[in-house]
Amino acid sequence: MFKKAVEAKTQQRLSGADRKKLKRTIKERFPNASDAYIDALLPPKVEITVSKFPNRVHVYSLEGGFPMFFDVDGRGTEVFPTVYALWKVPELLPAFMLKGGEVSRFIIGGADVMFPGIYVPTDGLPSFSAGEPWAVKVPGNPAPIAVGTTTMSSTEALKAGLRGKALRITHSYRDTLWASVEGYCVPNAGFLEDVVIEDPSLSSASQTFDSCKVDTSIDQQNDLNNEVGEGSSVTNAHSDLDPSSTTHSDSKNDISDQIVADVGDLKVTENVSTDEKNVEDQHTLSTEDVDEILDKCLLQALHTTVNDKDLPIPGSTLWSSHVLPCRPSGITLDIKKSSYKKLSKWLQSKSSSGLISVKEDKHKKEVTLVSINRGHPDYSTFKPEKRKVEKNEQTMDSSSNEGHFHKVVEVIEIYKPSVHVNPIFASVGADMGQLYIASEATDVVFRYIEQENLVKPTNKSIVVLDATLCDALYKGTIKKGSTYPTEIHKKDLGPTFISRMQAHHRVTRGKESVVRKGALKTIQLMTERRQGNKKVTKLSGLESFLLDPEALASELQKKFACSTSVAELPGKKGHEVLIQGGVIDDLGRHLVEQYGIPKRYIEVLDKTKK
Repeated sequence: MFKKAVEAKTQQRLSGADRKKLKRTIKERFPNASDAYIDALLPPKVEITVSKFPNRVHVYSLEGGFPMFFDVDGRGTEVFPTVYALWKVPELLPAFMLKGGEVSRFIIGGADVMFPGIYVPTDGLPSFSAGEPWAVKVPGNPAPIAVGTTTMSSTEALKAGLRGKALRITHSYRDTLWASVEGYCVPNAGFLEDVVIEDPSLSSASQTFDSCKVDTSIDQQNDLNNEVGEGSSVTNAHSDLDPSSTTHSDSKNDISDQIVADVGDLKVTENVSTDEKNVEDQHTLSTEDVDEILDKCLLQALHTTVNDKDLPIPGSTLWSSHVLPCRPSGITLDIKKSSYKKLSKWLQSKSSSGLISVKEDKHKKEVTLVSINRGHPDYSTFKPEKRKVEKNEQTMDSSSNEGHFHKVVEVIEIYKPSVHVNPIFASVGADMGQLYIASEATDVVFRYIEQENLVKPTNKSIVVLDATLCDALYKGTIKKGSTYPTEIHKKDLGPTFISRMQAHHRVTRGKESVVRKGALKTIQLMTERRQGNKKVTKLSGLESFLLDPEALASELQKKFACSTSVAELPGKKGHEVLIQGGVIDDLGRHLVEQYGIPKRYIEVLDKTKK
C-alpha cells in the first residue's frame, strides 16, 4: 500500500470529537488496546494531525512526530497501527513469527507473508479469523517489522495444509510511510546494506531502533555497526531457521542479547524523551515567546509558501500546511499557549493590523485568509530564512510540474489469453500469462498461420482453418447441427481472435497505473432540473480514470464559480460530484483537454432538453 510516495491532499489537526472517535475505534478494533496503551500512543497533551491522501488513506500522526495509525479507506473500518506504534506497544497486535531473517528480506521488500515462512509453535497454530489485523516479527526481537490482514482463518489454513498466503501486508518497515518522518528516524544506509538479514536475532527493527537513538553519537553508531557486522558474518556460516534452536555461537548470542536489550532501552528512551521534551519546551516558553514565534512563522509562510494565486485559504489549512512547517525545530507550537488562545482571534488580530485580510464564515465558524498586504512594514522588513525559502520554492516547483504531469490520463485496452486461444499461444511459444494489446495478439495468430502454412494458395487473403485454429475461433459459438467454417478472411481473423480473449484495460495517470479486468467503464455526465427550475450537473465514474472526486470538485468549484459537493453513489461503489448549473458541455471539454480522457469514454445525457 505504501510502495509509492504520494503527497497528502490535506493535513489538519484532529478536533476533540474526532480524537475521541479515533480512540474509541482503536479500542473496538484491537482487543489488547488498553487505556494505558492508547495514552502511550496518543498522549493526551500532544496534538494529533490527520493527513488525507488521494487514495482515501488517512494517516494519524503526533504533531511534529511519528505517524501512529492509518486508515485504509478513511471510514474508520480498517484502522492499523504503524510500525512506529508497534515498536512502542508491541503487545497491541498478535504477531506471526517468521522462521528466519531470510524471510524478512522479502517482507521488507513488499511481499505478503506465506504460511511456509511462518514458524508454528509446538502447541499448534494460534487461532485467528480471516480479516484480522496481525503483525510480523522475526525471532529474538520484540519489535514487529510489518502489519497486515489475515487472508483466511486458522481452520481454513489447517485444511489447506498450511499452504498459500497467510497475511496480506499493508505497511512494513522501510516503506514510504515508515520513511515519511524526515529527520526523526533515518537509519544508517550503509549499515543496513552491509548486514545480510539472515540471522533471526539481527532483525531490521533492531537496527532501526539503533539508528533512531537520539543520544547516540556518530562514533558510537559506527562502533556498533562494526560489532553487528562481525556478528552477521558468523551468522552466515551458522544459519538456523528454527527459533527454538540453541546451536548458535556464543558470540552471536551475546550480540543478539545486547541488541534486544538495546531495543528495550531505546524504546523507552526515544518515546518518553520525545514526548516529555516537547511538553517541557512548551512549558518553558512564555506567552510572549509563543506570540513572537507565531508572528515569525506567519511572516515566514507568507514569504515562502503562500502565493496570491492560492488565495483564499481556510485558516485550518494555513495553520497546518504553512504556519506549522515554519516553526523552529524542536518546538511544538500550540495556539492555546499564546495570548490569543484561538486561531481565529490570532488571524483577526493580524487582519486588524493590516498585514492580512480575513473573512469569517459564521456558519462553518472558520476564518479564511483572503488577501495579503505585501507592502505592510512588518512584511517588508522581515527577512525569511534562505534555506527554507529555497527548499519551499524547489518543492513548489517540483510539485507543480508533477501535478501537471499527473493530469494526463492514458487508457490502453489489453487482452489476456483465455482457454479458447491458449493452444495457439502455446504452439508459437508465446507467454499465456502475459497481457497483450490488440496488435500483439493479432501477431500471435498470424505467426501460427505462417508456422502451419494455412494461407490458401489460390487466394492469399483467405486463411484455411485447421482443427486448432477453428476451435480457438468458433468452439462454443456454433449451434448444434450447424457446420463449422473451413476458412476465414484475413481482415476478420484479428477481431475474431481478440474477441475470444479476456478483455482488460490499463489506466495510467502520471506515476500511478492500474490494470483492471473487463471493459473500461465510461464517465457519466448528466444534467437535470431541480426544484425552482434550477439545473444541476452530475459527474460519476471518475475512479475508473484514477481521478479523485474531492480534488476535482474543488477544482471545478473555482473553474465554474459555483458550489460543488461529493456524495457516495447509492447502492454502488464510487462517488458522484454534483455541480450547481448546466455546465455539461464545458465539463466534458475540460475532462478531454485537461485530463486527456478520450471522448469515447465520456457518456453525456442532458435531461433538460426536450
